[in-house]
Amino acid sequence: MVRRPVAWVVAVILFAEALGIAALNWFMAVAVDRQHMSLAGLDADRMSMSARIGAVVFGLYFALCALVALLVAVRNRPPAGFGRVLLISVAVVHALLGAVSWGLIGWNAFLYMVVVLALVVLLLMTYDRTDDAGTRETAGTNGPGGPDGAGEGDDGTATGPGPEGDPAPALRKDGTPPAGPVTPPAPTTP
Repeated sequence: MVRRPVAWVVAVILFAEALGIAALNWFMAVAVDRQHMSLAGLDADRMSMSARIGAVVFGLYFALCALVALLVAVRNRPPAGFGRVLLISVAVVHALLGAVSWGLIGWNAFLYMVVVLALVVLLLMTYDRTDDAGTRETAGTNGPGGPDGAGEGDDGTATGPGPEGDPAPALRKDGTPPAGPVTPPAPTTP
C-alpha cells in the first residue's frame, strides 16, 4: 500500500534536489567568474569551469536517481540492477551529507537529509524480493485440501502431505510423479 506513494515522493524530492544542486553550483560558478575570486592561488576561470561541470554532473546524477524512483512508481515493481545500485548510492550520499550538514549548516538541514535517507531506504525495503517469493510459496500450499491436507491442485493434479507434513510434489493424473531436474552423479575420489 505504501510502496507507490513513497516512490512518487522520492522521485519528486530527487528531481527537486537535481534542480537545486545544479542551480546552486551554477550560481557559484557565476559568482566566482564575475568577482574574479581565487582560492589559494587557483585560477578563477578553472574554478568557475569546475563549478559548472559539477552542476551538470551532480544535476544529472540526482535526475537519474529520480528517474529510477519514477519508474519504480509507475511500474510498481522493485528496482533492479543498476537502478538499485543508484538508489543505494543516493541513500549513502544523503547519509554523508546529513553528517556534514549537522556541523556546517545546522539541525534543519540534517533533519531534511535524514528524512530523504529514510524515504529512499523505505523505497528499497518495501520492494524486497524475498517478500514476493514468500507470497508465491504460501499461495501454492493453501489449496482446497488445506495447507497440509491432500487435495487437488489448480491444474488437476493430486497433491498430498509429504514427510513431516510438507506438501508432496504434485502427481500426474495417472499417479506418476513429474520428471524432476536431472543432476549428474557426484564425482568420487579414490
